[in-house]
Amino acid sequence: MMNTYSYTPEIGKINASLDVIAANLDNAVSDDVLVHCMSLMDLTTLRAEDTPASVLKLVSKVNSFKSKFPDYPLPASICVFPNYASLIRENLVAPGVGVTCVSGGFPASQTFLDVKVREAELAVENGADEIDIVLALNAFLAGDEEGARREIRAVREAVDKAGVKAGRTITLKVILETGLLISPEKIAEASFLAMEEGADFIKTSTGKVSVNATPVAAYVMCESIKAYYKMTGRKVGFKAAGGISSAKDAVCYYMIVKSVLGDSWTGRDLFRFGVSRLANSLMSAKEQQNVVYF
Repeated sequence: MMNTYSYTPEIGKINASLDVIAANLDNAVSDDVLVHCMSLMDLTTLRAEDTPASVLKLVSKVNSFKSKFPDYPLPASICVFPNYASLIRENLVAPGVGVTCVSGGFPASQTFLDVKVREAELAVENGADEIDIVLALNAFLAGDEEGARREIRAVREAVDKAGVKAGRTITLKVILETGLLISPEKIAEASFLAMEEGADFIKTSTGKVSVNATPVAAYVMCESIKAYYKMTGRKVGFKAAGGISSAKDAVCYYMIVKSVLGDSWTGRDLFRFGVSRLANSLMSAKEQQNVVYF
C-alpha cells in the first residue's frame, strides 16, 4: 500500500519535525488556538461506571455551557457507548453538537462481525451521527488484510443504510490503536487500509491500552492522509485520542495537523480530539486559573 501512495515513513525526518514543533510550542499556545481546540472535541465518557444519570449530567453541562461561558465554542460532539445514543439524542439541545458512539465491539473489536455490524446499526437507529470503530487487529496483525478490510466495509455499508433511513449522513471513524501497531510502517499501512475502505476519519487510539496517542503516530497518520489525498482527491480527517489531557498536548497535535496537512484540515470537519478532561485544561490555560466545569 505504501508503494501505491509513494509514501514511506522516515523516522529521522519525523523526529526532526517534531523537535521543531516542541521547541516552538510555547509560542504556538495562544488564546485563539486554545479556544479553537475546544471546538474540536468529541467530549467523551466511556467508563464502566457510566449510568443514565451520569451521561445526562454531561449532556446538561453541554446544554448550559454557552450560558456560562459565552466566549467559548461548543464541542463537536458527545461521545458515549452506543446504549446511550437515544438518551443523548432526546436530551441534547445545544446547537451543532453531534452524537458520537463507539461501536463494533469497542475497545478490543474481538467479537463476531454480525455483532459489530448490528451494534453500529443500532447506534445510528438510536440517534448517533458518528460511529467510531476499532480496526480488527485480530485480522490485521495476523496478516489477514482482507479480513480487516471486510469488517470496515461491512460497517460502512450498514451505517450508511441506517443513516439514509434516519435522514442523516453518518461519519465513520476507524481507530487504529497505534500503540499496538508499534512501527511507523504498520501505522501507515493501517491508515491507508482504513481510508481505502471508506473511513471518514482515522483515529489514533481507544484510550484503553498502555500506549495511546503519540506525536510520532499522529505525524505518520497525517502524512498518510496527505499522501492519500494527493492520490485520490478525497480528504480524510484525523482524530487524536487517548491520554490527551493538557492544553500543551492539544496544541502539539494541532501543530502537527497544521504543519503536515495545512490550515484547511484544522476545522472540526477534518480534525477532532477524543477527550474527557481536556476542556477544563484548555479553559484553565486561557483563563490563567483553575476551571472545573466538565
